[in-house]
Amino acid sequence: MKLMYNYQELYETTSEEEDDIIVGDDDTDIKLQTSSGVVDLEDLGKVMKTMKKAKSMLRGRGGCYKHTFYGIESHRCMETTPSLACANKCVFCWRHHTNPVGTEWRWKMDDAEMIFQGALNNHLNMIKQFRGVPGIQLEKYAEAQQPQHCALSLVGEPIMYPEINRFIELLHDKGISSFMVTNAQFPDAIKNLSPVTQLYVSVDASTKDSLKKIDRPLFRDFWDRFIESLKELANKQQRTVYRLTLVKSWNTEELENYAKLVSFGKPDFIEIKGVTYCGESKASSLTMENVPWHHEVIKFVQQLADQLENYEIASEHEHSNCLLLANTKFKVNGEWHTWIDYPKFHQLVKKYKESNGNMTFSAVEYMSKTPNWAVFGADERGFDPKETRFFRKKQKDISGC
Repeated sequence: MKLMYNYQELYETTSEEEDDIIVGDDDTDIKLQTSSGVVDLEDLGKVMKTMKKAKSMLRGRGGCYKHTFYGIESHRCMETTPSLACANKCVFCWRHHTNPVGTEWRWKMDDAEMIFQGALNNHLNMIKQFRGVPGIQLEKYAEAQQPQHCALSLVGEPIMYPEINRFIELLHDKGISSFMVTNAQFPDAIKNLSPVTQLYVSVDASTKDSLKKIDRPLFRDFWDRFIESLKELANKQQRTVYRLTLVKSWNTEELENYAKLVSFGKPDFIEIKGVTYCGESKASSLTMENVPWHHEVIKFVQQLADQLENYEIASEHEHSNCLLLANTKFKVNGEWHTWIDYPKFHQLVKKYKESNGNMTFSAVEYMSKTPNWAVFGADERGFDPKETRFFRKKQKDISGC
């Protein structure tokens, strides 16, 4: 869910934020109204992207790359964050650095129950806006009323939130899977994190100098924290992911160093995605020249795979300019198993909770077979053939979706 609520004390708002907002595409307009009546206008671009992803799958026109890689259904996935604050000021941050920054939690804290219920209500309210929109499939509309996934990747650093483990528990108790993204600056928080469905670490550069240039961290010991975070990731038994954002001319020439970082964290998967250009900003010098073409991303991933032991390209989502490297332990009898058995995960995490953490479980215990269309090299290039693909009259630039 890409809607902010009850954080007004962190940044200025305007009276315009209390109005209904109209978002639309080439077919129709949709009136957006949150349960709190407030949408941060700086977040409008992300709101529109979320709505278009959900709208696309509600119409049977395809999902995002997480559907291709892991079997997530976009219309049943809410995206949120319990923390707007972050310890980095990344050059490609879509908020253009309007969110608060800090190295520790020093703001008024909403309890986990309130944030969870707010995220759930806002997801449901967003879905309701699609009722009656031409092309919406009634079956998928009904499915969307019961979210199955939560991506904690909206903005900020969710692991900073003091009640993050309680928030994760609330998700799992409702049968909602958890996809958590961290910027690798809080190794102790990673160590103490409860099991999540999939834990991501953003690996935006492979050397101290390039990380400082791209992530612009606040911590003076940012590199030590970064390395320790990766090492803590290696101790996790559930699914782990490195997320690499390729910024052309900034971080695409450091293959050997990236390979070394993989040896520290031993992630199950490595997502490599071309950077998304979010427009001009005084806070960033990025331009469209820094967005790699898809064939350039493929070349980088193939070269990185050659540097690594036990990793191969498993999946691709061409439209998102994104590829997935996977540890070969997820290749069973020659077939990839990058998808997730969500009911099995919830069974395992329930046993873990009931045993007070004594009944641990591993990533391979809830893996599921990747469909043939989602495997790298398939003619579909990551587009689900059950969906209907629509092409614009004007060719779309997919250099950085």
